Amino acid sequence: MPHPGGMTSDDSRYEAVTSRDARFDGEFFFAVSTTGIYCRPSCPATTPKRRNVTFFPTAAAAQSGGFRACRRCRPDAVPGSADWNARADLVGRAMRLIGDGVVDREGVAGLAARLGYSARQVQRQLNAEVGAGPIALARAQRAHTARVLLQTTTLGAAEIAFASGFASVRQFNDTVREIYALTPGELRTARPGGSSRHGSVGTADGGGGVPLRLAHRGPYAAAGIFDHLAARALTGVEEMAGEPGDRTYRRTLDLPNGTGIAEVGERTGDGWLECRLHLGDLRDLTTATQRMRRLFDLDADPDAVAERLGADPALAPLVARSPGLRAPGAADVHELAVRAVLGQQVSVAAGRRLGSALVAAHGPLLQVPSGALTRTFPGPGDLAEAALDELGMPGSRRATLRAVAAALADGRIGLDPGADRERAEKDLLALPGVGPWTAGYIRMRALGDPDVLLTGDVAVRAGMRRTGARAADAGSWRPWRTYAVHHFWQAAADRRRPVPA
Repeated sequence: MPHPGGMTSDDSRYEAVTSRDARFDGEFFFAVSTTGIYCRPSCPATTPKRRNVTFFPTAAAAQSGGFRACRRCRPDAVPGSADWNARADLVGRAMRLIGDGVVDREGVAGLAARLGYSARQVQRQLNAEVGAGPIALARAQRAHTARVLLQTTTLGAAEIAFASGFASVRQFNDTVREIYALTPGELRTARPGGSSRHGSVGTADGGGGVPLRLAHRGPYAAAGIFDHLAARALTGVEEMAGEPGDRTYRRTLDLPNGTGIAEVGERTGDGWLECRLHLGDLRDLTTATQRMRRLFDLDADPDAVAERLGADPALAPLVARSPGLRAPGAADVHELAVRAVLGQQVSVAAGRRLGSALVAAHGPLLQVPSGALTRTFPGPGDLAEAALDELGMPGSRRATLRAVAAALADGRIGLDPGADRERAEKDLLALPGVGPWTAGYIRMRALGDPDVLLTGDVAVRAGMRRTGARAADAGSWRPWRTYAVHHFWQAAADRRRPVPA
């Protein structure tokens, strides 16, 4: 059976449903006319007859078709489609922005303005490709947020309604009944137990954090991404606790309505990572969740990546050695851009020292520290006019950092999830001191582009030499060249371990 990217017909989709193939969760949904329910492909319920099944590209499209979410497989909790991260067109950019909560904060007009199109054009394109407009897509996301809060906190219905982005309690009640066929009170009572395979579970109240299960598809190489984050953790903003195999990554977040702390565990469950979010304002739940998903690359399609990269004889042994390898994104795009400048032409350890010094000098203090977490990363507006003498960097590099910070602060360069990647990279290269490596690294991590090849990176070149990979073959690695970069980094760092034949 093809990987999700190869799904071209309803018959092949039905085959995936028949085999309960979890690789396709989030790539499409199916609804059953005789029950009025929609599910994820891996739903454990009895497979319906083909004539009773209709397929939808998104949960919002199924809901708009009058179907309610299955209580067994919880289709609203699946990973997002990898297509939205790979695509640079209007629909891909719009889906990333809606996932970040832009419609809830700025409305459809704000979404359209960020994309540079009219609201009517955005509506038409989304309806044509994903079966639902921006309001329906945001509504589905609000309903999922409401379910999480109902089942993981003891907050009242009114508090949950507004924290989820609903305009009124009545709208909240009506939406929950329509999507889940339960009242909010009944949905809270139906909270799954700790052994549930799907969705978000927990018993903590809002003050103790919101416990989540962040779903992913396919194998997940947790050790690699936790090693990556541990080597770069900045004092005061990040910490890695525990021993390899059972670590917890903790970091502070600067969110639209306040600050927060995220905790993500290294142990993988049956298709998820355990996460707990401590938020100053629960309206930030959607944004914080999406930031963690992007940081840990949870919407990736590892089967599609392995199929493409594994076809290259030089990369095949690396792919076989690291099934489920992920490409870490960014929890804060402005932070990542600044850290990319700090990391120019220095080692990872040196970049970490510079970043920690910057945080100590300019990072705002948390009102309530949490262990080693005491500050948030300084915003670009705080750095645009700073002398930065405490960093001990050459004057030219301090000027570059200020130029990048100023461009981010005044909006000349946009790095939000829906940014035009080509334009952002071009604008970055126009700044003094920003070269191809820095712009490419920001594009790869801050913008989550899965198809960036850092040919100027010393470790990438070393990894390519060691494995015999050729730059001339890089075209065949598209659209997953970012993952090739991470394979080469691993190969360069692991000199003592032979690459399997």
